[in-house]
Amino acid sequence: MPTVRLAVSGRVQGVGFRWFVRERARRWGLAGWVRNRPDGTVELAASGSDEGVRALVDAVRSGPPGALVDAVESLPLDDADQLPQPFTVLR
Repeated sequence: MPTVRLAVSGRVQGVGFRWFVRERARRWGLAGWVRNRPDGTVELAASGSDEGVRALVDAVRSGPPGALVDAVESLPLDDADQLPQPFTVLR
């Protein structure tokens, strides 16, 4: 199963971005997590079907209403086989 880890920058905190990601990931049956980072970005890791992971990445590029995504950066994966199911918001 494909796995991605991403950092999303722009206006992505305080606009419901993490909950948007969680709902989309759960809709597509993905495992993983999303969290705010101290630098103002949002980080996520997700694993599942090719179709589900692609759909989530596409959704992240636009974000929820009120968000303004400037960039989506791929990050190195660590411990991908330990992603929580169902997809969760980390604090």
